[in-house]
Amino acid sequence: MKTRKSIIKRFKITKTGKILRRPTGQDHYRAKKSGKKIRQTRKWIPLSKAEAKLIKRYLYY
Repeated sequence: MKTRKSIIKRFKITKTGKILRRPTGQDHYRAKKSGKKIRQTRKWIPLSKAEAKLIKRYLYY
Protein backbone atom coordinates (compact mmCIF):
# COMPACT_ATOMS: atom_id res chain seq x y z
CA MET A 1 0.00 0.00 0.00
CA LYS A 2 1.13 3.52 -0.74
CA THR A 3 1.26 6.36 1.77
CA ARG A 4 -1.35 9.06 1.17
CA LYS A 5 0.66 12.18 0.40
CA SER A 6 -2.18 14.50 1.43
CA ILE A 7 -2.04 13.04 4.95
CA ILE A 8 1.74 13.58 5.15
CA LYS A 9 1.30 17.26 4.21
CA ARG A 10 -1.47 17.98 6.73
CA PHE A 11 -0.28 16.14 9.82
CA LYS A 12 2.91 15.95 11.86
CA ILE A 13 4.06 12.88 13.79
CA THR A 14 6.02 13.36 17.01
CA LYS A 15 8.84 11.14 18.20
CA THR A 16 6.53 9.48 20.72
CA GLY A 17 3.96 8.70 18.00
CA LYS A 18 1.37 11.41 18.63
CA ILE A 19 -0.28 12.94 15.59
CA LEU A 20 -0.64 16.72 15.48
CA ARG A 21 -2.75 18.96 13.26
CA ARG A 22 -3.18 22.68 12.68
CA PRO A 23 -6.34 24.36 13.97
CA THR A 24 -8.99 25.29 11.42
CA GLY A 25 -9.94 28.78 10.28
CA GLN A 26 -6.62 30.42 9.51
CA ASP A 27 -6.81 30.94 5.74
CA HIS A 28 -9.41 33.68 5.25
CA TYR A 29 -11.84 35.95 7.15
CA ARG A 30 -9.06 36.82 9.56
CA ALA A 31 -9.95 40.51 9.89
CA LYS A 32 -13.01 39.74 12.00
CA LYS A 33 -11.11 37.40 14.33
CA SER A 34 -9.41 38.67 17.49
CA GLY A 35 -5.63 38.69 17.80
CA LYS A 36 -5.86 36.03 20.49
CA LYS A 37 -7.75 33.69 18.17
CA ILE A 38 -5.24 34.24 15.34
CA ARG A 39 -2.31 33.52 17.68
CA GLN A 40 -3.97 30.34 18.94
CA THR A 41 -4.31 28.98 15.40
CA ARG A 42 -0.54 29.02 14.88
CA LYS A 43 0.02 26.17 17.33
CA TRP A 44 -0.13 22.45 16.56
CA ILE A 45 -2.80 20.56 18.51
CA PRO A 46 -3.00 16.78 19.11
CA LEU A 47 -5.68 14.62 17.54
CA SER A 48 -8.09 12.63 19.62
CA LYS A 49 -7.39 8.90 19.94
CA ALA A 50 -10.24 7.97 17.58
CA GLU A 51 -9.07 10.40 14.88
CA ALA A 52 -5.44 9.37 15.29
CA LYS A 53 -6.39 5.74 14.74
CA LEU A 54 -7.98 6.61 11.39
CA ILE A 55 -5.02 8.73 10.25
CA LYS A 56 -2.46 6.06 11.20
CA ARG A 57 -4.23 3.70 8.83
CA TYR A 58 -3.10 5.90 5.91
CA LEU A 59 0.50 6.26 7.11
CA TYR A 60 2.36 3.21 5.97
CA TYR A 61 5.87 4.63 5.65
